[in-house]
Amino acid sequence: MTNQVVIRMAKDLKKASTKNDAPIWAKMAKYALKPSIARRFINLNRIAQLTRDADTVVFPGKVLGTGDIEHKITLCSFSISNTAATKILEKGGKVITFSELIEKNPTGKGVVLLG
Repeated sequence: MTNQVVIRMAKDLKKASTKNDAPIWAKMAKYALKPSIARRFINLNRIAQLTRDADTVVFPGKVLGTGDIEHKITLCSFSISNTAATKILEKGGKVITFSELIEKNPTGKGVVLLG
């Protein structure tokens, strides 16, 4: 059974996709409704390799705190460990929710989708 919070998030993502003609949000809604066993995880050091300074990053899974990141990013993910969040915030980055991300980037332009 899927969590009601996840169902609401998927519904909001689908609505944002239709309203803003942004397929990235529909794709994120599809990932959100997958069973938790099928969700992905990524370590912070891998995010550091794949991103540049001031990137806005979306990851449809859990972000773990292994490794370091040397640049500032804005991150949005389904879940994040306390260690990863702390490391991102220490470098001047941000951890935001999907609603904040959609409000900031309604069409999804400039958003890096990892995974």
